[in-house]
Amino acid sequence: MMPCDFDYLLNLVSSKIKKQDTIMRCAISPSERLHVTLRFLAGGCSYSNLQYLFRIPKQTLSRVIPEVLDALWECMQDYIKTPNTAQEWQAIEEAFAEKWNLPHCVGAIDGKHVMIKAPAGGGSTFYNYKSFNSIVLMASVDADYKFTFIDVGCNGRISDGGVFAQTSLFSMLDNNL
Repeated sequence: MMPCDFDYLLNLVSSKIKKQDTIMRCAISPSERLHVTLRFLAGGCSYSNLQYLFRIPKQTLSRVIPEVLDALWECMQDYIKTPNTAQEWQAIEEAFAEKWNLPHCVGAIDGKHVMIKAPAGGGSTFYNYKSFNSIVLMASVDADYKFTFIDVGCNGRISDGGVFAQTSLFSMLDNNL
């Protein structure tokens, strides 16, 4: 990530993730909160690994990362827009054909396994082929790498095709919507 992109994200969420210093401790800065969260998302590191990289206890990370993710989700919703009209889909297809020589393509889609602790009683439901428990984040982008669709939460043992088949995007495509 470029420093200017990091600064842009930080400006968006800093008021939501800033904490106040107390007599007992100095608060973790918004910059460090965002940094550790992005590292968690990019690398799939466990809280145990991150605690050594950032010198923040994993118990604290288990509160910080979800708070920052909530703030990012709240601030970034306007940046993720699924095309709603035939003209919007056509514009994406034309951009793929022009930029990447991929005619009839309306999105590049991929999934990312996000490591989780297995839920109690979950058995092997979330255990994936990479030998850890995960949920899948699946996303689609247009020819300019802008997100057009995101789905999070499918269990990790399901294949990419199975994950896609459970998304609302697949349902809309299947029903010609």
